[in-house]
Amino acid sequence: MKYMLIMRSTDEALAASKEMDFEEIINKMGAYNEQLIKAGVMLGGEGLADVSEEANFVVDFSEEPPVVTDGPYGETHELFNGFWILQVSSKEEAIEWASRCPLGPGSKLEVRRITEAEDFADFADNEYIQKEEGWREEEARLRAQNS
Repeated sequence: MKYMLIMRSTDEALAASKEMDFEEIINKMGAYNEQLIKAGVMLGGEGLADVSEEANFVVDFSEEPPVVTDGPYGETHELFNGFWILQVSSKEEAIEWASRCPLGPGSKLEVRRITEAEDFADFADNEYIQKEEGWREEEARLRAQNS
């Protein structure tokens, strides 16, 4: 089973992080990531740039054509700061790994299961469900080739 851990913070957590030594934060997160990798459960993960950076924008599909803006992004607690993708054997294992994350007060990890091919068994004959498998195989081949 694949799960996504989505990191969220409150204003309190962001203020507290500014008081911490940034190298200490990097070391704690690095050690956590290393545990995930050594356990063979981490498929990917990244931190996200601050919403104040120019490279961030919102595509709003409320209108036709969609409207692209530089925000607003909503309240701090609605945003996410980073994510991990884990391959684990159960929901309980995903929760266990999430519980080990070195986040402080005001931070939360949302744990969401990622859908897989089995979730779409009723649509196995759908053209795009069938193409998806080929796309994933091609992506894996390209990743292996570039390693």
